[in-house]
Amino acid sequence: MRRHRPQRNWGARIHETSVYGIDAVVLENATLRVTVLAGKGTDVVECNYKPLDLDFAPLSPGGIRTPRNEAGDPQAAFMESYPGGWQEVLPNGGAPSAHAGASYGQHGEISLVAWDHWIERDDPDGVTVAFEIALRTVPLRLTKRLSLDRTTPTLRFAETLVNESDLEVEAMWGHHIAFGPPFLSGETRVDAPVELGRASSIDYLEGLDSYTIRDDRIGLRVSWDARTMPYLWIWQEHGGTTAYPWWGRLRTVGLEPFSSRPTDGLAEAVRNGTALRLAPREARDFDLTATVLEGTHATDHR
Repeated sequence: MRRHRPQRNWGARIHETSVYGIDAVVLENATLRVTVLAGKGTDVVECNYKPLDLDFAPLSPGGIRTPRNEAGDPQAAFMESYPGGWQEVLPNGGAPSAHAGASYGQHGEISLVAWDHWIERDDPDGVTVAFEIALRTVPLRLTKRLSLDRTTPTLRFAETLVNESDLEVEAMWGHHIAFGPPFLSGETRVDAPVELGRASSIDYLEGLDSYTIRDDRIGLRVSWDARTMPYLWIWQEHGGTTAYPWWGRLRTVGLEPFSSRPTDGLAEAVRNGTALRLAPREARDFDLTATVLEGTHATDHR
């Protein structure tokens, strides 16, 4: 954190802070306020559309907590510290798994640990923050940049995943983007073949590179590079899990671009041929944008 950099509360701006004891970065412009937990996986725990005070990355019933796993359960670390909002997942998607001598917990490993971060652009017309992590279980380094301009309600992700070894590396890579109340309601719909309202389910689509989730007044358009993430995971939880970990309290729809399927871990993705493969020293770029659409624009994308 640079304590003596120029500060302002207008135009595009950045605040370095902490949220419930976890290092965080807030990117803000005239229309969006985005809070990112640099100290926990770069979770996006707020994407607030300011004109309506509407959050597209709402918190879970458990809220923001520092990860811990006293029992050593490979599933519990993610579940018990799940804050809601949006996570990035690498190199294991879904259930605990083991591959190439390494063992992975639920959605391990990058969603549970602190990342480095630095400010690359900081002026009233635009801000960019870079986040970076070198994984422990595989020789991968991920750098991602989040950007806002001065006024547009668009959050931009620009990422580069690098294999730092002389061997091929297999992984699962995805964005665990979840929506909830108050935006998520009986009026919410998605411009994709998705049946909303299931008690508890996980489904998969292929061939999409965008979707809009909306009601009659507001929507969010998410677009991404489907060459790297050709699958969309659809996770729904509407009180259907009445025991651990949700106890009937969670209401959410996850619409999650992923490199691989299903949500059974890396070993299964390798077995079925959907695992992401990075050649020795390969660098793979990936882009994702999330844009708020208000009024008639929310219903233009069908």
